[in-house]
Amino acid sequence: MDRLHLDVFSGIAGNMFLGALLDLGLPRRVLEEDLAALGVEHRLKVSRVKRGALSGRYVDVRVPIAGKGGRTRSAAGAHGASQAHGRGLRSIGRQIEKAKLVPVVRDRALEVFEALGVAEARVHGTPLEKVHFHEVGAVDAIVDIVGACIGLHRLGIQKVTASPVALGHGAVETAHGTLPLPAPATLELLKGIPTVPAGVEWETVTPTGAALVRTFVESFGPLPAMTVEAVGYGAGKDRPGPVPNLLRVVGGHGDSLLADRVVAIETNLDDLVPEHFEYLMERLFEAGALDVGLQHLQMKKNRPGFLVRVLGRPSDRVALSQILFAESTAIGVRTSDWDRLVLPREQHRVETRYGRLRVKVIRGGDRVMVSPEYDDCKRAARKHEVPLRDVVRAVEEAARDTLDLD
Repeated sequence: MDRLHLDVFSGIAGNMFLGALLDLGLPRRVLEEDLAALGVEHRLKVSRVKRGALSGRYVDVRVPIAGKGGRTRSAAGAHGASQAHGRGLRSIGRQIEKAKLVPVVRDRALEVFEALGVAEARVHGTPLEKVHFHEVGAVDAIVDIVGACIGLHRLGIQKVTASPVALGHGAVETAHGTLPLPAPATLELLKGIPTVPAGVEWETVTPTGAALVRTFVESFGPLPAMTVEAVGYGAGKDRPGPVPNLLRVVGGHGDSLLADRVVAIETNLDDLVPEHFEYLMERLFEAGALDVGLQHLQMKKNRPGFLVRVLGRPSDRVALSQILFAESTAIGVRTSDWDRLVLPREQHRVETRYGRLRVKVIRGGDRVMVSPEYDDCKRAARKHEVPLRDVVRAVEEAARDTLDLD
């Protein structure tokens, strides 16, 4: 399998994702051996349960109870983050970094936690470094998130897609008191992601589940073209309602080229100040643009002008258009959805004498290409006062020496 589709008809949580991967075919023994590298005391209790007419795997992360002679308690239920106690985001990051994990697993896990921490900081109005996860809940999140990253790696998944995310309504009890559903951090993480009402009065999507969707999923829509090889179900708690509390995942494979859809947003401008284009481009990339281009045009009345073209995910259409209206002289834009074929790519971080820098690995047929991240290399070159080409060469050499490029 090289691709995975998430059918989020009843929401998603960290343990539901992990249970679905186990049901799909991830060996439990392999998962537990890889998780042992974290050095986090826990035990996985995995059981097959019924949710409505369907069955799935339910994963319960258990942690030891101090002074209780080996007894454990469920780590689930410690909702959200606080400012005052528990494990800090930076502490969790250091624990993951020092664990003997495959680089792509470590980097993905850090990316998920970063997204989760940024969302919690924003909704609580605190600096990122002050975000702390409740001690028991932190173990639950670490195991769920790192386990999900291990599962995707072990199963060979290169591309993840998903249906629109189903959201419940009502309220949830947390350490911060009663909060409306979807939880504030969940909504923060789902910005720009298509959602649909689930029609149930309970929490369908947890902040951890939303962070996994935000980080892993490349596009949203119906089941894409693929040859289906396996189907897995991950169970949440048994809930009343018209739909079973399950996450369905569909694994399969396609051609060596990956297919998705992008939105193209264009506008013609004859009064754009060229030196302002750099700032416009920065704002668009910050909002999730995949590419931004500028072409010279000869417009009506023989006036010289520019064509501004932005490529992005269809879910970002409105946000990107609003930036064009705010930061340029555009009074209208054209949008169209394009089918796109792309080569599989992965992002890694490699150790160099200039620091830990990001690099993309692109695979096409019998070719493997490495592309150092320009912004990382530029910052390192300035910091160490060396030519940019030296940093780029160091990243390329480190990638070939430490990554599996076969």
